[in-house]
Amino acid sequence: MSVPALKGMTWSHPRGYDPMVACSSLWKQKTGITIEWDKRSLQDFESFPVEDLARAYDLIVIDHPHVGQITAERCLEPLDVAGRETERAALVSGSVGQSYPSYNWQGRQWAFPIDAAAQVQAWRPDAIDAPPAGWSDVLDLARQGRVLLPLRPPHVLMVFYTLAGNLGHACTTDPSHDLIDIETGSQVFEAMREIAALVEPACFEMDPIAVSERMAEADSRIVCAPLIYGYVSYAATGFRQNRLAFADIPVVGSNGPIGSALGGTGIAVSAFSKARDAAIDFAYWVAGGDVQRGPYAAAGGQPGHATAWEDQAVNEATGNFYRDTRVTLEGAWVRPRHDGYMTFQQAASDRILSGMTHGHKAAQVVADLNRLFRESSPTQVSGAAGGGA
Repeated sequence: MSVPALKGMTWSHPRGYDPMVACSSLWKQKTGITIEWDKRSLQDFESFPVEDLARAYDLIVIDHPHVGQITAERCLEPLDVAGRETERAALVSGSVGQSYPSYNWQGRQWAFPIDAAAQVQAWRPDAIDAPPAGWSDVLDLARQGRVLLPLRPPHVLMVFYTLAGNLGHACTTDPSHDLIDIETGSQVFEAMREIAALVEPACFEMDPIAVSERMAEADSRIVCAPLIYGYVSYAATGFRQNRLAFADIPVVGSNGPIGSALGGTGIAVSAFSKARDAAIDFAYWVAGGDVQRGPYAAAGGQPGHATAWEDQAVNEATGNFYRDTRVTLEGAWVRPRHDGYMTFQQAASDRILSGMTHGHKAAQVVADLNRLFRESSPTQVSGAAGGGA
């Protein structure tokens, strides 16, 4: 019987690509099965149709907001297969915040978390004594020209989500309702407008990688990115000239660092794969605590399993990246996932940007967000087939 060769697709960053290659090399030694990995840019990764990828690859690294669309398209294989309940229970117990359940939709598990992330805070330990604890402290630094904030779509919407959640008024995930009430939404939008006026206009074109690169430059004056998806690579000594540290988000509300928009990625298996069993075996293995804590983290990955987040050696290698952001991850908020959400995510990001750059009234922007959200419902989208992305 011939040994299958698998193909996988992940995203183009050392954090997304290197650990998959390293772990696949070990998997080949263990099983004889080869897995070749391709990669796409972060922007393409966030928007490229999963169904197209599923027809070309056996293994796909996905975002959790895609799961409703995936369910509707029937392009992924559920991973909650019979006989592996003990293994899944271990993955459930190792979930960092809502990472594991974020890939559960309509009663099935469509991916396993291999990378856990949320908007956290990045700061420069060589330039300031401690990260800002409150939003007013962030604004003080911003007035000095020392803050950047990634506002390129979809991150401008993620900032909106996180601020709303931190105020204790998280956006709804049900598209039959308004996304957020006008009063809270307006408060969030005005807070965003205030800080956007204090940071460089280039922030509207910057994603978390671009902001991290600027902060890590040798002569950078930037010392804080208050809401940014953490990239563990920048926390390692020697990755860039300035090492970044990471911390819980600065609070706007009074409930601590809650409400951050959950990110991260999961490993999924194509429903079209001719080697589905072999692909599922790899997904269980690479998402497990021993691999996540060991070769996955050692290769520059940002593990999705709590065993790695609690590991002393893993934290020592990354300036306590995991321990110092764990509270934010545990209190993070899961985005909507219905079929139609991904279209809303782009449209809402664009609407917030246009509102900020053209001076639109906050209440009108929020009303438009609510309309766009309701229109994204599968019952409103012509030809939609249920679920969410």
